Amino acid sequence: MRAAGLVVRRTLGRLAEAAKPGVSTLELDELAEQTIRDAGAVPSFKGYHGFPGSICTSVNEQIVHGIPSAQTVLADGDLISIDCGAILDGWHGDSAVTLAIGEVGALDKALSAATEAAMWAGIEAAVPGARLTDISFAVQTAADAASAADGTEYGQIVEYGGHGIGREMHMDPFLPNVGKPGKGPRLEVGMALAIEPMLTGGTNETVELEDGWTVVTADGSRAAHWEHTVAITADGPWVLTAPEEG
Repeated sequence: MRAAGLVVRRTLGRLAEAAKPGVSTLELDELAEQTIRDAGAVPSFKGYHGFPGSICTSVNEQIVHGIPSAQTVLADGDLISIDCGAILDGWHGDSAVTLAIGEVGALDKALSAATEAAMWAGIEAAVPGARLTDISFAVQTAADAASAADGTEYGQIVEYGGHGIGREMHMDPFLPNVGKPGKGPRLEVGMALAIEPMLTGGTNETVELEDGWTVVTADGSRAAHWEHTVAITADGPWVLTAPEEG
C-alpha cells in the first residue's frame, strides 16, 4: 500500500505543478492517467461505478466527485480539489489535495488550511486502541477551532467522509468527519483508513448534480477537501500517501 500511495503522491505532485490558469481539468486527468500507468499502476477511479475520469476535479463550489472536462478551464482565483487513487499489485492508495490557482482570496486560503489541519488532527488520532469516532471527533474539534480562530463558521460535511481501504478502494467502516468520541470499532495494528475532511465557506448542505457524481454546496459557497491514506501501526499512524521524504 505504501508503494501504491507513492504513485498517488507523485501523481498529485505533477498535477500541482500543472494546475494553472488556462489548463482544463480534462488535461489534468490525462496527465494523471499517464503518470499512474507509467508507474505500472492503474487509476482506481476510472470506470468505478461508471465514473469516466482517472481523478476527481472539484472546482470552487464543487465539494467532491467533480468530473474532468475540456469545458472546465481553470482561472485565476479558482480553488480546486483533486482526488486521486491508484492500484498497484492489487493494493490501493487514495489521497486528495486542494490547490489555489493563481491568486486566491484570504478566505479561500484559510478554508483550505482549516481543512488540511482537520485532516492532520484526524490522522494523529489514528492510533492502536482508539475507537473509530475518536478520529471523527478530532477532525470536528480541529474544524471548530479553525472556525473560532478565523472568525467564520465553516460548514462541516457529514454525508461524505473517510473509509477503510486496502484490496478495495472503499471498504468498511465508513469514517464520519463529525461525531462523539469512543464509538465504533477499535483501531488495531494493520488497519488502513482514508481520512478525508471536507469543509465549506458556508453551509454544510449538499446537492448532487444531474451528472450523478458532482456534489456541490447548496448555497454556492466554496469547498475544500484533503485526504491521506493512513495505516495503523504499533508506532502510530503511518501516512502511506505522504511524500517519499515525509
